[in-house]
Amino acid sequence: MLVTGGGGFLGHSVVERLKRSGVSQSNLRIPRSKESDLRRWDNCVRAVKGIDVVIHLAGKGGGIGANRATPGEMFYDNAAMGIQLIEAARQEGVKKFVTAGTICSYPKFTPVPFKESDLWNGYPEETNAAYGLSKKMLLVQGQAYRAQYGFNSIHLLLVNLYGPRDDFDLETSHVIPALIRKFAEAKDSGANKVVVWGTGKASREFLFVEDAAEGICLAAEKFNGADPVNLGAGFETTIKDLVGLTAKLMAFEGDIVWDISKPDGQPRRMLDTSKARQEFGFKARTKFEDGLKATIDWYLKNR
Repeated sequence: MLVTGGGGFLGHSVVERLKRSGVSQSNLRIPRSKESDLRRWDNCVRAVKGIDVVIHLAGKGGGIGANRATPGEMFYDNAAMGIQLIEAARQEGVKKFVTAGTICSYPKFTPVPFKESDLWNGYPEETNAAYGLSKKMLLVQGQAYRAQYGFNSIHLLLVNLYGPRDDFDLETSHVIPALIRKFAEAKDSGANKVVVWGTGKASREFLFVEDAAEGICLAAEKFNGADPVNLGAGFETTIKDLVGLTAKLMAFEGDIVWDISKPDGQPRRMLDTSKARQEFGFKARTKFEDGLKATIDWYLKNR
């Protein structure tokens, strides 16, 4: 089995979940980007040699700031890796290909909760459109290959992930690790305020990384359908409420300053997760406050 991105945030949890389910280390291939750049065709060919199942997690991602700063890289890197890896897997005769897609592929004004049938009803939110569309093209490729070649490709649409080992770099991180770091550094320095992007009105859904790993592994084992499947926690929270909860858990008593010159991103996000439950028995188990506490604790111990 090949797990691309297996050394990353999500990949680490997926690999550990696979090992707990009985997959031995000797049966796992986990190429690292420094040694095997999957934007190169020859590396993709080598990566899938002799492989039966691919779980493709490798990619270039980040929060709103990173998406605004490097949309070209977001599009090219994700598309180049995915398109070539799927083609190499087809040529090699891989039996199953699992792609980790993204909620960013959905239209900007998708009705909440997002249903898989809404995916093509409009253009994605502008700040992450390049990233979302690069992943969406892998869905198109997988479906086209299924139709022409009988290639068993499945596509999962993941919400925002969080948890231990997340990216806490303020230049590239998503909202939860960015908030945790900002509050921690404000407490360390004695600052009496923390600046947060946007208005706080936008909403998001967050899936704990270990739950995401379970969902991916269940889909790899049990699901073989052509249509995409949402993978989420099935709840919605505003950024304002998220900021308040994070401040409370970290005992930050200073002021929250909203920088409204920065974008909110997509107005609302929440997935309909019923299909994942019906098709392969997945339902997120981690309560949000518990997962947030675990993420904070990990950061404070490991920063």
